[in-house]
Amino acid sequence: MDIDGVLTDGRIVLGNYGDELKFFDVQDGLGMVLLREADIKTVVMTARKSRINERRAKDVKVVKLYQKVRDKLKIYEKVLRKFRVRPEEVCFIGDDLIDIPVLKRVGFGVAVQNAAEEVKDVAHYVTQKKGGRGAVRETTDLILKTQNKWGNILERYLK
Repeated sequence: MDIDGVLTDGRIVLGNYGDELKFFDVQDGLGMVLLREADIKTVVMTARKSRINERRAKDVKVVKLYQKVRDKLKIYEKVLRKFRVRPEEVCFIGDDLIDIPVLKRVGFGVAVQNAAEEVKDVAHYVTQKKGGRGAVRETTDLILKTQNKWGNILERYLK
């Protein structure tokens, strides 16, 4: 998945002293952790490089973070090889034009609700929630339920 506009609401706050702030949704983060607990790997790719991205990726158990990516398709193909998965086994969540080449090649392409119209046009699914506001959690829950892994996750919390 992408970061800015997908895992965040797209805002980047820059301070006078070089500090940078991004806003992440805690439920999106738990959704990513739940995927990992269900043996589903998450990979994040983004055009921007930020220490905040590294920290968040570690917090939510992302297996690989690619930053400063201009050609997401190239990274996607690398991910297919590295993790030995087929395109139909991959979900990608995006929000902007740079994400379209990957969205067109994955088994389940997802656009967040506030994505560019061109992104929504090529996606298999458009979330009801906006990027950085629960869209990732909506997608992770959908994947876990579709793969019949949701019940096992719920059992851990309903004890």
